[in-house]
Amino acid sequence: MEEENESGVVKKFMYVNRKAPYGTIYALEVLEMVLISAAFDQDVHMAFLDDGVYEIKKGHTPKGVGMKNFSPTYRALEGYDIEKLYVEKESLEERGLTEDDLLVPVEVMSRADLAKLMSEMDVVLTA
Repeated sequence: MEEENESGVVKKFMYVNRKAPYGTIYALEVLEMVLISAAFDQDVHMAFLDDGVYEIKKGHTPKGVGMKNFSPTYRALEGYDIEKLYVEKESLEERGLTEDDLLVPVEVMSRADLAKLMSEMDVVLTA
């Protein structure tokens, strides 16, 4: 049985982040959508794959590309009850990163396990 909020049934949303954090607006816009979804009491999940793993990597310095560093916002997600953060193990390894390189606690999952989790969602949005 699904939980309900004021507007009815709670949907499971998975936001899939595949792009590097700077150079486009995708990463910031997904982060904004995540916060809006949480405000409407939806069951929010975030997955970081491919270059999206860089979104939660420690040590951002985007001044050179003329963008504001929005990575501290990821640390605030817990305050919005957004705690279901997943990183694809293969994407981390392909970029020479480990869980210790990341800003926030995540669950590292294999590509196959993450695909299975995504199949259980009501809505999957990819950027």
